[in-house]
Amino acid sequence: MVIEIPNEVMKQLQMTPQELRLELAVYLYSQHKLSIGQAKALAGLDLISFQKELSARGVYIHFNEGDLEEDLKNLDIEDGK
Repeated sequence: MVIEIPNEVMKQLQMTPQELRLELAVYLYSQHKLSIGQAKALAGLDLISFQKELSARGVYIHFNEGDLEEDLKNLDIEDGK
């Protein structure tokens, strides 16, 4: 899908298209509309860079009990258990 934003709006925002994508990605992630993987892809960043952006903006990484269980399961597999 392509969203067209008038040049006048972009000039008023004083942002590059990349900066606007990042702002949108951070906002949608903070509103729990996108996962971190989806948001980093929208922003065009790798995971660590996107996490640094979230941190710089005071946005907490969403981590719940299901995420913890998945991480623990992955640790068991990596440890050969």
